[in-house]
Amino acid sequence: MSFTEKLREEATPIFEAIFKHPFVRGIAEGKLDKEQLVHYVKQDFEYLNTFVRIYGIALSKCDTREEMTLFQEQISFVLHSEIHPHNNLCRAAGVSYEELQGYPLAPTAHHYTRHMLEAAHSGTLGEIVAALLPCPWTYLEIGQRLMEEVNPKQDHPFYDWITFYGEKSMEPVTDQLRKILDDWAETAPERELKRMKDYFIRSCQLEYGFWEMAYQVEEWPVPLKESERV
Repeated sequence: MSFTEKLREEATPIFEAIFKHPFVRGIAEGKLDKEQLVHYVKQDFEYLNTFVRIYGIALSKCDTREEMTLFQEQISFVLHSEIHPHNNLCRAAGVSYEELQGYPLAPTAHHYTRHMLEAAHSGTLGEIVAALLPCPWTYLEIGQRLMEEVNPKQDHPFYDWITFYGEKSMEPVTDQLRKILDDWAETAPERELKRMKDYFIRSCQLEYGFWEMAYQVEEWPVPLKESERV
């Protein structure tokens, strides 16, 4: 069993909880409140901006052009392709994508981005990849499950979202990141293997937390004034 197979096996309870989360079930059933959709897009836009920056740091730690190309291509994917599922959620909420950009991070999203930035700035390439991998991997499996379960038609409110993640858009990057991590794990010392596992599991937990944050429209506990764009 490869290192990433072991990680996935250990994280199975988290993956299963994500599949059953009411926000994910709301996507499947086409039933989510406007406020939930808006909050998700606001937070995911900023989260993905951080993801791009971490890809850039990972690129700077690569040894081969093959690895550099992967991260360069993924930067472009996040900037130019992942706008499509966001636009689907915006249409369902009746708002424009542009008006949801530039808002402060809610507590869970803030925690998640700082967790990944810690791996990026202080960790090895293997540790960075371990922190990044749960995002595409969980979305890949969510998309695949919803395609099998819902088999959405074009009149489904979240047809574009489900098909974007369910029709292999996340499979190449998931496979490539898994290969980097598996190769890295072959020569990594035990202490680093533990750190990679910890980064991976924490990111899985924070993926669940991100769905919960969006569903509950989570804000900071003590309101000061109406949120403004940053």
